[in-house]
Amino acid sequence: MNDPVQIRVLSVDDHPLMREGLSQIIDNQPDMTMAAQASTGSEAVQLFRQHHPDVMLLDLRLPDMNGIDVLNSIRGEFPDARVLILTTSEGDVEIRRSMDAGARGYLLKSMPPSELTNAIRQVHAGKKYVPPEVMSHLAAHLGEPAVTARELEVLEQVAKGHRNRDIGEILFISEETVKGHLKNIMDKLGANDRAEAVVIAVRRGIMPL
Repeated sequence: MNDPVQIRVLSVDDHPLMREGLSQIIDNQPDMTMAAQASTGSEAVQLFRQHHPDVMLLDLRLPDMNGIDVLNSIRGEFPDARVLILTTSEGDVEIRRSMDAGARGYLLKSMPPSELTNAIRQVHAGKKYVPPEVMSHLAAHLGEPAVTARELEVLEQVAKGHRNRDIGEILFISEETVKGHLKNIMDKLGANDRAEAVVIAVRRGIMPL
C-alpha cells in the first residue's frame, strides 16, 4: 500500500510554544509534515521561497511585519500560494482584508486541532475554509460604512492621547474639521465617546494595537 501524499506545511508564528504545538499536530497526521517554521514575516518569505510549502499557516501578529503584508509579499511572488490565516484576531476588518489579499481560509487559535487539520486538507485540495464563527463576525458588520483613511489618521492620533487642537496641527486641518471627523467615526462605530471608538477600532482590526 502506497503512503499518502504528504502535505508540506510552513507555520509562521512568533510564539515558540505555538510553533511547537502546531508541529506536533501536523507531524502526527499521516498525510502531513511540517516543512519549516518561521517566527518573523521576513523569515516567512525567505522560507517560502526555499521550501515551496503546499500550505502556509500565517499569524497576523508578527514582530516585524503585519501578516497581511507578508501574505501580499508571498502572493506577489507566488500567486498560487495557499495560505491559511491562524490568529487570535476576530476583527471583521482583518478577516475581510485577509480574504481580499488572497488567503484561502481564516482560523482562530481557539479552535480544536481536528478543525485545523481539516482546514489544511480543504485548502490543499483547492477549497476555501472559513468556519461559521468567523463568518458571523463578517456578517455582523456587512453593509456598514467604512472608516475613511483620514478618519483613521484622526483616530490614531486620539489613541496617542492628543487633543483635538493638537490633532489639527499634526494633520494640518482645523479643530472643527477634527471634531467633524470624530463625530463621523463615532457614528460609524456606534461609539459613545472617543475612547470607546479607539477600543472598538482595535477590536475590529480597523486600527492596529
